[in-house]
Amino acid sequence: MRLIVGLGNPGANYAKTRHNIGFMAVDAIAEAHGFGPWREKFEGFVSEGRLGTEKVLLLKPDTFMNLSGQSVGEAVRFYKLPPEEVVVFHDELDLAPGKYRVKQGGGHAGHNGLRSLHQHIGAEYVRVRLGIGHPGAKHLVSNYVLHQFSKEDEGWLEPLLDAVARAAPKLAEGDWPGFQNAVALRLNPPRKTSGGAPNPDRKAAEARDKVAKAIEAAPQGPLAQLLAKFSKR
Repeated sequence: MRLIVGLGNPGANYAKTRHNIGFMAVDAIAEAHGFGPWREKFEGFVSEGRLGTEKVLLLKPDTFMNLSGQSVGEAVRFYKLPPEEVVVFHDELDLAPGKYRVKQGGGHAGHNGLRSLHQHIGAEYVRVRLGIGHPGAKHLVSNYVLHQFSKEDEGWLEPLLDAVARAAPKLAEGDWPGFQNAVALRLNPPRKTSGGAPNPDRKAAEARDKVAKAIEAAPQGPLAQLLAKFSKR
């Protein structure tokens, strides 16, 4: 079983803040894949379902961000899960808005939610870092992450959450590169060329044919014959 955690702060006042993008991600997964109703457990809220063939438990800690590890630790101990089976969605200041990365292990980089997780389950869990950008100065960070997303953010936020939700089965399989590629393809699908779109090679051939016909229609002196010979190649 895979445990997928979204980090955030509980309560309506924090629901749409940048710090809560982890909650938003697991909500999107639950909705997209028909997970069961949210219920209270492990000092948080859980929802059960499947991603592909894998059984998955979604968890939103109901503690504040800096105590998230308590909730996650309870779930990990109950199911006897190694940290490698835990995937955590969280906000990332060091990535531009709308960018994302998957990483396993490493430091917490000062993120209070990750710091708490390190204390309770160690560092080897998997993180899905969802970029929210940086306000530009350290003293602005606290207000920035606890502020709601702006109208301008909606242009990248909704497509990102939808792409993450649709690609989530790759996370359940443990296919981190596959997840990143699936998200990328949903955010930037390959451009389809129209069936009636002009073909550059065909256009060049048509141009040569027009020149050849024009030469053939003109008086046929030695120079015209030479041009006609080369235009038909």
